[in-house]
Amino acid sequence: MAIYLDSALISEAETVRKWGWVKGITTNPTLLAKSDLSPEATLKQLRKLTDGELYYQLISTNFADMIAEGKAAANLIGRQVVLKIPATATGFQVVAELAGKITCSVTGIYHPAQAIVAREAGAKYAIAYVNRANNLLGDGYKLVTEMKNVLQGSKTQLLAASIKSPDQAAATLAAGADHLTLPLDVLEAMTTHELSNQTFIEFNQNGKGINWQAKN
Repeated sequence: MAIYLDSALISEAETVRKWGWVKGITTNPTLLAKSDLSPEATLKQLRKLTDGELYYQLISTNFADMIAEGKAAANLIGRQVVLKIPATATGFQVVAELAGKITCSVTGIYHPAQAIVAREAGAKYAIAYVNRANNLLGDGYKLVTEMKNVLQGSKTQLLAASIKSPDQAAATLAAGADHLTLPLDVLEAMTTHELSNQTFIEFNQNGKGINWQAKN
């Protein structure tokens, strides 16, 4: 399992880099538009701020342009690149063409049949939008479970996105997701709980530890 930062903001990537447990960064066109830098400059900076995978989503819509854009992104990002390719008929054709050369994921899946095609096309990841599926289909967790079932035994892994809370993150993993990508506020929220804070306040107030002092 890996947890990714879902963001294209340099400041947020710098924050999670210090934590040591966030394994990569996922971006999309909307997130890249929020950066003060150009997409190219943003991706170059993000590449330096993670040792893991860096996802880039294609915005072209015809086959030839998608192939060209995918190759350009791979040249820009290098070995860390994962292409996010839309779950469309043309997108699956692009995956089949590129997956042997560039790591590919299929994004925006809303039906397990699309996950089957992603698997057969050679995608490393199939991406489900959990909260969007909750809103549009009524049950994003069911979608995750159905996708996991059809991917079982294959090399294609299930990455869950569009997660808005720690509760959704935990429920999504329980439903079968292999990996999660989360915005910074959800990542931060997952690290704390008021009962945990209260517990350790009580330990520190009532207990003792080794006689240690920071030395300048």
